[in-house]
Amino acid sequence: MFEAQSSLVLHDEEFSSIASVIEKLLQESNSKAIFLVDKDGQLISSVGETGDLDTTSLASLTAGNIAATGGLAKLIGEKEFSILFHEGEKDNLHLSLIASRVILVVIFDNRSSLGLVRLRVKKWGEELERIFCTLEKKARQNSDSPKSFFAEITDEDIDNLFK
Repeated sequence: MFEAQSSLVLHDEEFSSIASVIEKLLQESNSKAIFLVDKDGQLISSVGETGDLDTTSLASLTAGNIAATGGLAKLIGEKEFSILFHEGEKDNLHLSLIASRVILVVIFDNRSSLGLVRLRVKKWGEELERIFCTLEKKARQNSDSPKSFFAEITDEDIDNLFK
């Protein structure tokens, strides 16, 4: 189970769906690695050639990059930039904001192209968005229902119990 941004709980079923989607994206985009990171910088899931990478640093720096770019967007009157691209000599990064709460990081090299990555991210990003929107709806429904028996106990009830 994973809890992102304190109100979103990711159970095994949803985690499996997400892992399946990013695995398909990896294959169809011919990318090296894919990461899903929450906006707080916590790694949710990853596939591909991840063994040599410091995934903790990658996740936190990605979140920082999105936050900094969000500040730039606001300066010019935009809500946010939902897609970022960084081109390197050997590897490239494609960052996408999914459901305004998670960041999809695609690392690719010359075995793929920016056009193919963008096309496949659009397709599979929509599927990830559906998964996260469903999770948010579940979280809202659960927050509307009574939390538990213990949520109804007051300090006065506890004092009365021990008197």
